[in-house]
Amino acid sequence: MSTIDPTATPPATGRHSAEAAVADPSAVGAVDDTGTDVDVVVGGPDTAPPIGPFDGWPGVPRFGTLPVPLADAVANVGIDLPVGRVTALHARPEASARGVVLLVPGFTGSKEDFGGFLPLLAERGWDAWSYSQRGQADSAAPAGAENYTLESFAQDVVTVAALVGGGGPVHLLGHSFGGVVARAAAILAPEAFLDVTLLCSGPHGWAGRMEREAAIVRERGSAAWWNEDNPHTVGLPDAALTADEAFRRLRMGATSDDQLLGAAAILSDENDTTGELLATGLDTLVAHGVDDPAWPQDWQASMAGLLDARYAIIPEAAHSPQLENPKATADLLDEFWGRDRAHPPANPQQQ
Repeated sequence: MSTIDPTATPPATGRHSAEAAVADPSAVGAVDDTGTDVDVVVGGPDTAPPIGPFDGWPGVPRFGTLPVPLADAVANVGIDLPVGRVTALHARPEASARGVVLLVPGFTGSKEDFGGFLPLLAERGWDAWSYSQRGQADSAAPAGAENYTLESFAQDVVTVAALVGGGGPVHLLGHSFGGVVARAAAILAPEAFLDVTLLCSGPHGWAGRMEREAAIVRERGSAAWWNEDNPHTVGLPDAALTADEAFRRLRMGATSDDQLLGAAAILSDENDTTGELLATGLDTLVAHGVDDPAWPQDWQASMAGLLDARYAIIPEAAHSPQLENPKATADLLDEFWGRDRAHPPANPQQQ
């Protein structure tokens, strides 16, 4: 085990509408798998540039209105899949890329969870991508629970990886629920990936997980879930809310009810596919914040051992290390992705 030194959306079928809000993805957060709030900076004038193509990718509107533009290296683009267009953020390095990395967000999240993190990866030479999964925020949201199975989420990852990687394998990271999807994608098509990072993501779910939340969404929709957990915001305009409340209410209302129900069911599935992931032969990194509450940390450590994976605990972080300790998280990923595969460490868990 290693401990890191921190110093070294338009509505669509199946969605609920929400009031327009402004958001800065360079500091955006989420309601994580445990319901924990993560700070987000929201507010300010509309400074979004005109929509246009970026390196051949179609430009898309920002999700919310940015008071401060993203770093110049970051573009808002669309990726067209069989399910429809999903939205992505792309940060390019100034020099030749060392490789392509694809980051998959978690439950109730979106690509903006990595908006301020992608430039840190680009600074380290990585061609970095994150995308909102089907049904999340402003990505395509087909109606019907049958469109939100683990297999459909995983196939999207494989397809997106092939497109952003130009047909070559990419480094894959999944955060929380995104980690469940990432492992399924790796099992589905291991040749599409160079390695897999499971960030704050456990080996399996448990019965009853998200049962209350799923019941609310099923009966009254995602907006009702928001209102149940944030009664002080009911009926108030965005201007009367805190910055992160305004953005998260926007995102919750824009996310498909069917998507939330499908993801909640996956998070409650006790099936453990660690053995299947091991059989792919892919190098794996398991990492989480020192205060991560989402999955039992001993489960994550045990999973790392079974995978013969690199295992790292990120200090001064909980369930969203890319937001809570971005430099240490970026340094960890940079070292893992850039390692010498021809001469691996004698004991990777101790590096």
